Amino acid sequence: MISQKMQDAFNKQINEEMFSSYIYLSMAAYFEAVNLTGFSHWMRAQAQEEMFHAMKFFNHIGERGGKVELMAIKEPKREWDSPLHVFEDTLQHEEYITGCIHKLMDTAIEAKDYAGQNLLKWFVDEQVEEEANATDILEKLKRIGSNDALLLMQDLEMAKRAPGLNPFITSAAGAAA
Repeated sequence: MISQKMQDAFNKQINEEMFSSYIYLSMAAYFEAVNLTGFSHWMRAQAQEEMFHAMKFFNHIGERGGKVELMAIKEPKREWDSPLHVFEDTLQHEEYITGCIHKLMDTAIEAKDYAGQNLLKWFVDEQVEEEANATDILEKLKRIGSNDALLLMQDLEMAKRAPGLNPFITSAAGAAA
Protein backbone atom coordinates (compact mmCIF):
# COMPACT_ATOMS: atom_id res chain seq x y z
CA MET A 1 0.00 0.00 0.00
CA ILE A 2 1.28 3.44 -0.89
CA SER A 3 1.37 6.06 1.86
CA GLN A 4 -0.72 9.20 1.54
CA LYS A 5 2.44 11.31 1.48
CA MET A 6 3.91 9.38 -1.46
CA GLN A 7 0.55 9.24 -3.24
CA ASP A 8 0.23 13.02 -3.01
CA ALA A 9 3.82 13.54 -4.18
CA PHE A 10 3.40 11.17 -7.14
CA ASN A 11 0.08 12.81 -8.10
CA LYS A 12 1.86 16.16 -8.16
CA GLN A 13 4.54 14.63 -10.38
CA ILE A 14 1.90 13.31 -12.78
CA ASN A 15 0.86 16.94 -13.19
CA GLU A 16 4.47 18.02 -13.78
CA GLU A 17 4.94 15.33 -16.43
CA MET A 18 1.66 16.21 -18.14
CA PHE A 19 2.66 19.88 -18.14
CA SER A 20 5.97 18.81 -19.68
CA SER A 21 4.04 17.09 -22.46
CA TYR A 22 1.89 20.19 -22.88
CA ILE A 23 4.84 22.57 -23.12
CA TYR A 24 6.55 20.34 -25.67
CA LEU A 25 3.36 20.34 -27.74
CA SER A 26 3.40 24.14 -27.53
CA MET A 27 6.98 24.10 -28.75
CA ALA A 28 5.96 21.76 -31.59
CA ALA A 29 3.24 24.25 -32.56
CA TYR A 30 5.80 27.08 -32.54
CA PHE A 31 8.10 25.09 -34.83
CA GLU A 32 5.18 24.28 -37.16
CA ALA A 33 4.38 27.99 -37.37
CA VAL A 34 7.95 28.84 -38.41
CA ASN A 35 8.10 25.93 -40.88
CA LEU A 36 10.68 23.84 -39.03
CA THR A 37 8.83 20.54 -39.25
CA GLY A 38 11.79 18.42 -38.17
CA PHE A 39 12.03 20.34 -34.91
CA SER A 40 8.24 20.04 -34.55
CA HIS A 41 8.49 16.27 -35.05
CA TRP A 42 11.18 16.07 -32.36
CA MET A 43 9.01 18.02 -29.92
CA ARG A 44 5.95 15.87 -30.67
CA ALA A 45 7.98 12.77 -29.86
CA GLN A 46 9.19 14.47 -26.69
CA ALA A 47 5.59 15.26 -25.72
CA GLN A 48 4.68 11.57 -26.13
CA GLU A 49 7.64 10.57 -23.99
CA GLU A 50 6.51 12.93 -21.23
CA MET A 51 3.02 11.40 -21.29
CA PHE A 52 4.68 8.00 -20.97
CA HIS A 53 6.44 9.33 -17.86
CA ALA A 54 3.13 10.57 -16.43
CA MET A 55 1.59 7.17 -17.05
CA LYS A 56 4.44 5.42 -15.20
CA PHE A 57 3.49 7.38 -12.08
CA PHE A 58 -0.24 6.87 -12.79
CA ASN A 59 0.23 3.10 -13.05
CA HIS A 60 2.51 2.95 -10.01
CA ILE A 61 -0.08 4.63 -7.79
CA GLY A 62 -2.80 2.25 -8.98
CA GLU A 63 -0.63 -0.85 -8.63
CA ARG A 64 0.02 0.07 -4.99
CA GLY A 65 -3.63 0.54 -4.08
CA GLY A 66 -3.58 4.32 -4.23
CA LYS A 67 -5.81 6.82 -5.95
CA VAL A 68 -4.75 8.97 -8.87
CA GLU A 69 -6.00 12.52 -8.49
CA LEU A 70 -5.47 14.62 -11.60
CA MET A 71 -5.01 18.36 -11.29
CA ALA A 72 -5.37 21.29 -13.69
CA ILE A 73 -2.49 21.71 -16.11
CA LYS A 74 -1.18 25.25 -16.33
CA GLU A 75 -1.01 27.07 -19.64
CA PRO A 76 2.36 26.75 -21.39
CA LYS A 77 4.41 29.46 -23.01
CA ARG A 78 3.48 29.79 -26.70
CA GLU A 79 6.01 32.10 -28.33
CA TRP A 80 9.79 32.10 -28.64
CA ASP A 81 12.22 34.33 -30.50
CA SER A 82 14.19 31.49 -32.08
CA PRO A 83 14.90 27.75 -31.97
CA LEU A 84 17.84 28.59 -29.71
CA HIS A 85 15.48 30.16 -27.17
CA VAL A 86 13.19 27.12 -27.36
CA PHE A 87 16.06 24.84 -26.41
CA GLU A 88 17.26 27.17 -23.68
CA ASP A 89 13.77 26.80 -22.20
CA THR A 90 13.86 23.05 -22.85
CA LEU A 91 17.07 22.61 -20.89
CA GLN A 92 15.82 24.85 -18.09
CA HIS A 93 12.60 22.83 -17.90
CA GLU A 94 14.44 19.50 -17.82
CA GLU A 95 16.68 20.80 -15.03
CA TYR A 96 13.53 21.77 -13.11
CA ILE A 97 12.07 18.27 -13.61
CA THR A 98 15.36 16.74 -12.46
CA GLY A 99 15.00 18.76 -9.25
CA CYS A 100 11.44 17.47 -8.83
CA ILE A 101 12.60 13.86 -9.24
CA HIS A 102 15.41 14.38 -6.73
CA LYS A 103 12.94 15.82 -4.19
CA LEU A 104 10.67 12.82 -4.78
CA MET A 105 13.60 10.48 -4.17
CA ASP A 106 14.38 12.31 -0.92
CA THR A 107 10.74 11.88 0.12
CA ALA A 108 10.75 8.18 -0.80
CA ILE A 109 13.98 7.60 1.14
CA GLU A 110 12.61 9.42 4.18
CA ALA A 111 9.38 7.40 3.98
CA LYS A 112 11.32 4.13 3.46
CA ASP A 113 9.22 3.59 0.34
CA TYR A 114 11.40 1.06 -1.44
CA ALA A 115 9.01 0.48 -4.34
CA GLY A 116 8.85 4.23 -4.91
CA GLN A 117 12.64 4.45 -4.77
CA ASN A 118 12.88 1.73 -7.40
CA LEU A 119 10.53 3.63 -9.72
CA LEU A 120 12.38 6.88 -9.10
CA LYS A 121 15.77 5.30 -9.86
CA TRP A 122 14.51 4.86 -13.44
CA PHE A 123 13.55 8.54 -13.53
CA VAL A 124 16.90 9.68 -12.10
CA ASP A 125 18.63 7.89 -14.98
CA GLU A 126 16.08 9.19 -17.48
CA GLN A 127 16.70 12.78 -16.44
CA VAL A 128 20.42 12.43 -17.11
CA GLU A 129 19.49 11.47 -20.68
CA GLU A 130 16.89 14.24 -20.99
CA GLU A 131 19.34 16.95 -19.92
CA ALA A 132 22.09 15.54 -22.16
CA ASN A 133 19.79 15.55 -25.21
CA ALA A 134 18.63 19.11 -24.60
CA THR A 135 22.20 20.29 -23.99
CA ASP A 136 23.45 18.62 -27.18
CA ILE A 137 20.84 20.32 -29.36
CA LEU A 138 21.28 23.65 -27.56
CA GLU A 139 25.04 23.58 -28.18
CA LYS A 140 24.48 22.77 -31.86
CA LEU A 141 22.07 25.69 -32.17
CA LYS A 142 24.62 27.99 -30.57
CA ARG A 143 27.17 26.93 -33.21
CA ILE A 144 24.62 27.32 -36.01
CA GLY A 145 23.92 30.91 -34.98
CA SER A 146 22.06 32.79 -37.73
CA ASN A 147 23.12 30.44 -40.55
CA ASP A 148 19.81 29.43 -42.15
CA ALA A 149 21.38 26.65 -44.24
CA LEU A 150 22.79 24.98 -41.14
CA LEU A 151 19.49 25.45 -39.31
CA LEU A 152 17.68 23.65 -42.13
CA MET A 153 20.24 20.84 -41.99
CA GLN A 154 19.61 20.53 -38.25
CA ASP A 155 15.86 20.52 -38.94
CA LEU A 156 16.35 17.50 -41.21
CA GLU A 157 18.36 15.79 -38.48
CA MET A 158 15.62 16.45 -35.91
CA ALA A 159 13.06 14.77 -38.19
CA LYS A 160 14.92 11.45 -37.79
CA ARG A 161 13.88 11.00 -34.16
CA ALA A 162 11.88 7.81 -33.72
CA PRO A 163 8.28 8.36 -32.62
CA GLY A 164 7.57 8.14 -28.91
CA LEU A 165 6.03 5.24 -27.06
CA ASN A 166 2.29 4.96 -26.67
CA PRO A 167 1.87 6.25 -23.10
CA PHE A 168 -1.24 4.17 -22.45
CA ILE A 169 0.34 0.78 -23.10
CA THR A 170 1.25 -0.68 -19.75
CA SER A 171 2.78 -4.04 -20.63
CA ALA A 172 4.82 -5.81 -23.27
CA ALA A 173 1.70 -7.81 -24.18
CA GLY A 174 -0.19 -4.55 -24.79
CA ALA A 175 2.65 -3.26 -26.96
CA ALA A 176 2.29 -6.24 -29.30
CA ALA A 177 -1.44 -5.65 -29.80
